[in-house]
Amino acid sequence: MTTAQPTAGSLARARQRESLGRFWQQYRTHRAGVFGLAGLVLIAVIALAAPLLVGSDVQSVTKAPGSPLEAPSGEFPLGTDQFGRSLLGLLVWGARISLTVGLLAAALSVAIGTLVGIIAGHFGGWFATVLMRITDWFLVMPTLVLAIVLATVLDHSIWTVILAIGVTSWPTTARLVRAQTIAVESRPYIERARALGGGHGHVMTRHVLPNVVPLVLTQTTLGISDAILTEATLAFLGLGDPTLISWGGMLQDAREAGAVSSGHWWYLAPPGIAIALVALAFTLCGRAVEAVLNPKLGVGR
Repeated sequence: MTTAQPTAGSLARARQRESLGRFWQQYRTHRAGVFGLAGLVLIAVIALAAPLLVGSDVQSVTKAPGSPLEAPSGEFPLGTDQFGRSLLGLLVWGARISLTVGLLAAALSVAIGTLVGIIAGHFGGWFATVLMRITDWFLVMPTLVLAIVLATVLDHSIWTVILAIGVTSWPTTARLVRAQTIAVESRPYIERARALGGGHGHVMTRHVLPNVVPLVLTQTTLGISDAILTEATLAFLGLGDPTLISWGGMLQDAREAGAVSSGHWWYLAPPGIAIALVALAFTLCGRAVEAVLNPKLGVGR
């Protein structure tokens, strides 16, 4: 009886599973990264289960169950807002928007930066010089200022916020990916690939891209926390979607209700703490991923 020979696809999948296994074994040795990942999983589960946990009526102003600005109590553990809505329910529901904006904006930013960096590093010459000067211009301009300008000019929606953050925060990724691309293309196997007839597309997608993926993954993880903070800032400035509940929008509502001057701390503290904890969790995960993929950095555990 003859045994079936493994196909190229099955071998590739086996290598991927082995690589993922090695990655997880190294990742779980970083206690801070594990704590950050556990926190993110918990927050993501709560956000996905928000309709079951608090219901969609928690956003309704006309169906508010409490009185305006009630202090924390047994019925309302985090108190109520100026409309009498439960702040705990709003906090749970707002996690959906804040995480969605953070993930999509960071993905858009990293995608633009990766594309610009690989093209500039691969082709070089005057074309790369022009791309890098454009990158430098975005790099020296304050990201928040550019995002505010875009969010002001365009319609106030969640997609505008994602676009504003994504198209203004890519330069750092572009510079890092360009440097990595130049380093990869100086290796001998790239010359062999070109000698065998590999074109620009083949070299960039088959050889350069797989080698910059670890860097891209790290930048994505670290960029999510920045995107969440930027979204909170835009919402706090009144540039977010007023029809959606987000943590930054809750801070804006608290400011408009005079929570600072009137001493209603329970209106300000929950969304602010939630933003800080999620940003910290993503940062811990990003540092752990960076330490696993690039041990030479010597990031502490």
